Amino acid sequence: MPTITDINAETRDLCDATTTSYTAATLLRRINEAYERIVGWILEADGLWQWDDTNYTDFPIGTQTLVDGQSKYSFNDKFLEIEEIQIKNDDGDWAIIRPIDQKEWSKFEPLSEDFSEDGLPEYYDKLTDDTIELFPAPDDGSSVTLASGLKIKYRRTACVFTSAEVTTGTKAPGFISSAHYALSYMSAIPYCMKFKKDRVALYEKRVAEYKKEIQTSYSKRERDKTKQITFAKRRFK
Repeated sequence: MPTITDINAETRDLCDATTTSYTAATLLRRINEAYERIVGWILEADGLWQWDDTNYTDFPIGTQTLVDGQSKYSFNDKFLEIEEIQIKNDDGDWAIIRPIDQKEWSKFEPLSEDFSEDGLPEYYDKLTDDTIELFPAPDDGSSVTLASGLKIKYRRTACVFTSAEVTTGTKAPGFISSAHYALSYMSAIPYCMKFKKDRVALYEKRVAEYKKEIQTSYSKRERDKTKQITFAKRRFK
């Protein structure tokens, strides 16, 4: 399995570059940019399987403590898309709440007026990429468990490389290993556009092949789903 050391070495080989001509800082920036693009390809193709970077040590689930009367909550900037939001009621049971758009709720009055009394949240509106608003706002705990009472399941971005990880050199990208060198080709292109223009078209073609391989692989993956063996009928004369 290619590691960041292998990927960096391959990138420089593709460019006929050295550690002086293609500095570590510039290469790291471009590797991470390519990494983010590949995550975008995966999420585009991600059908029944919910992908997550294998380098993360936790699950893409976050919890947050609710505050009496507070309707707006912000989250970590690493998540890309909300999958599901749950609220814990006063009995300690989790319930899924539904997304809603304030603009579509009513043309005459805002949601905050329809849900003016605090209570057990039933809906959420995504205000920005990292902020949601609950309706109604949670109460003082009579119908909601405030402590770690908000749970969000999300899709998140790549677990990108740090300079320290480049120095250690053992970390590998968190997607299929057969496509790890896609990062090398993608990072070689900007350098070659300036110094080796005759190689750009060839490397762009290779990147397109990697993209197809990645998306084909992830589009066929499924969540835990029971496989059944079926028998084909045959006719006998």
